[in-house]
Amino acid sequence: AGEGWTALPERFDDGGFSGATTERPALRRLLERVAAGGVDVVACYKLDRLSRSLVDFARLTALFEEHGVSFVSITQSFDSAKPMGKLTLNILMSFAEFEREQIAERTRDKILATRRRGRWTGGRPMLGYDVVDGALVPNADESERVRAIFRLYGELGSLTAVLAELRRRAWTNKRWTTKHGKNAGGTEFTSASLRRLLSSPLVVGRIRAGDEVVDGRHEAIVDERTWNRTQERLRRAAASEERPYREPKDWDNLLAGLVECGRCGRSMCAVYTARGAKRYRAYVCATIQRRGAAACPGARAPAPALEDVVVSRLRALGRDPALRRRATAELKASGAAEDGAEADVPDFLRALVDFEPVWNALFPAERGRIVRLLVERVVYDPDGKTVRVDFRPAGLRAFLREVGASGGDEEGGVSPPAGEGEG
Repeated sequence: AGEGWTALPERFDDGGFSGATTERPALRRLLERVAAGGVDVVACYKLDRLSRSLVDFARLTALFEEHGVSFVSITQSFDSAKPMGKLTLNILMSFAEFEREQIAERTRDKILATRRRGRWTGGRPMLGYDVVDGALVPNADESERVRAIFRLYGELGSLTAVLAELRRRAWTNKRWTTKHGKNAGGTEFTSASLRRLLSSPLVVGRIRAGDEVVDGRHEAIVDERTWNRTQERLRRAAASEERPYREPKDWDNLLAGLVECGRCGRSMCAVYTARGAKRYRAYVCATIQRRGAAACPGARAPAPALEDVVVSRLRALGRDPALRRRATAELKASGAAEDGAEADVPDFLRALVDFEPVWNALFPAERGRIVRLLVERVVYDPDGKTVRVDFRPAGLRAFLREVGASGGDEEGGVSPPAGEGEG
């Protein structure tokens, strides 16, 4: 009051939200008021009540300064409107961030030490166990189901075959009630969740503590011999089974992110299978990857064959009269022929005709960029074994402008599009 302040009727308290993040509803409302010019001073109890991140705090104070707003900590003697206050603010903020990081590190160390003593430290409970007073206690019915799943994998030898059988039996993941009384879990098994269950040391009475696996204080529900045999089978299968393709820098998968399954509408992901030194690529429906082959039978396509179909459609761009007419109309409708540029439309059409030699001259990374520029989506129909390619009109215009702007080479051809980072 001695400074002539008048408190606004609205409070901006974020109870239950950590100062480590700025994604807090009351803080968002406060920043909106600051931007609207309805605040002169932001006051709080302590500095770290605004933020415990030095980067976030610097951004917030810069925003305050931009709108002529002072920041004051009631229990710490400084005012950001003065140079000494700014220095004090930055020093205190550095210590607040250090304290937050120390707390996080101590918490991680405590959890790790607790796990090394064999105690469960919380998280999602797994099938076969209930959580009673913070400890894992075997659930009789679920434990028998877990043992049956291990037996199924031993008999069938395939995660996808086990998934199909689990769906037939309507067996799901662990269902439990949260501490807030909400029902959680009970979802259908996927390849990932089934693998986690089969490879979890919890079922044999052990627990992971960082890079170690130690004896737990809970009871085992699967015998050691069965678990070891399952791990060996999983290791052998991992060497040959399909896995997501994770080398986009090689641009081996031209259609990654563009292919959809014509039956279920899900995306088709690039996967590969290794057979010795050879690697076989394919696009596989995401439904199969999550629920097994029986969920969407036949929804897979050899990657080279599918890519060849799409590339052949791209090569045919300049030979398709309908596409050429559509390109001309799109260019004129988009205003590309304004300011006397209508005479350049034939140059764009010539670029379409010359697309094939342009494509042949491109590097793999450039081909990937051009495919994503021109193609909106590719729909593979596993029933009719047909492929539909939807072109991107805006991308077609951008490509025509790009190659048309090059003006062609001395022999009347068209220069290749710019490489990555240039267009």
